[in-house]
Amino acid sequence: MGFSIGIVGLPNVGKTTIFNAITSICAEASNYPFCTIEPNIGVIPVKDPRLDKIAEIIKTESYIPTSIKFIDIAGLVKGASAGEGLGNKFLSHIREVDGIAHVIRCFDIEDIVHVEGSADPARDIEIIKTELILSDIEILDRKIEKLAKSHIQEQRKASDSYKRLRDAINFGKIRDEVKLIIETFTEDEKKGLKELNLISLKPYFYIANVDEKELINPKHLTQLKNYANQENVEVVVICGKLEEEINELSEHEKYLLLKEYGIKDLAADKIIQTGYKLLNLITFFTTARKELKAWTIEKGTKAISAAGKIHTHMEKGFIRAEVIHYEDLLKAGSELKARELGFYHLEGKDYIVQDGDIIYFRFNV
Repeated sequence: MGFSIGIVGLPNVGKTTIFNAITSICAEASNYPFCTIEPNIGVIPVKDPRLDKIAEIIKTESYIPTSIKFIDIAGLVKGASAGEGLGNKFLSHIREVDGIAHVIRCFDIEDIVHVEGSADPARDIEIIKTELILSDIEILDRKIEKLAKSHIQEQRKASDSYKRLRDAINFGKIRDEVKLIIETFTEDEKKGLKELNLISLKPYFYIANVDEKELINPKHLTQLKNYANQENVEVVVICGKLEEEINELSEHEKYLLLKEYGIKDLAADKIIQTGYKLLNLITFFTTARKELKAWTIEKGTKAISAAGKIHTHMEKGFIRAEVIHYEDLLKAGSELKARELGFYHLEGKDYIVQDGDIIYFRFNV
């Protein structure tokens, strides 16, 4: 598995339409709130043209791209954290994801009901943000209460750390201030915080769901971008209905049709690119048993941890990593020539894996 994105937003903003557009799963999307009851889950491959090139040079029998998992949950409304709408339980489905895609409705169509009466990107964002924060505060309150009652002094001290974090989140402190508080945590406190999977601390970006009219006269889109600029948050513009409808077309036909509307990339491609940037991710490759495979890791990951991404045995028994960079393999044109030119090199456990590295891990079971 590569990485995962949770899709959130108000009802009827087009979350499931966006989900269908990027996964081609065709989950039900209807013109009434709470059409989505159980979360929709889809996994799509990450396109990487380097796979074809590597497979051609190394003569692998098959290759497997890395992937991205999408989880589309029921629309949230005011009071969701207190059980309104379909309640807070659906937030648990996205507590395990790596990042959040917040879908914002940027169109006005009378036939499609808006739970707040009309589209207003800034207001809609604030509603969802508030519910996510309230949900996290409830979790933090339970953690604080439990730690405060402990007979162990370190745990009672930890409750004070969590209180400072809770208050910072509650009072809408900017993320940099929240991060500074977390940096003061002990290692045990950071571990405990990670286990809570607070949604409001996860990296996020906005998906502007537009219609053809909004592409020509971007009234709502301009408001959303102005709001996002103040937060320094990425905005991905997607014409959800259009992209959902063209899923039956070939890749070439899709791009031709989107080009007519001035859209350069498919929705899935835009989101994957944004996800990699948001989560600071890179891709490396392995070629064991004539099977080429792509893996997603965070930038700055050491070789021993990258080995653990494949299997825990590789991490525990790690000896060396034989590495060649994609560009060097391409330059050589063959494995034999690459070895003659000295492009392959052995690295230890502390080697920082680079985007495009092709690695053979040597390990003892």
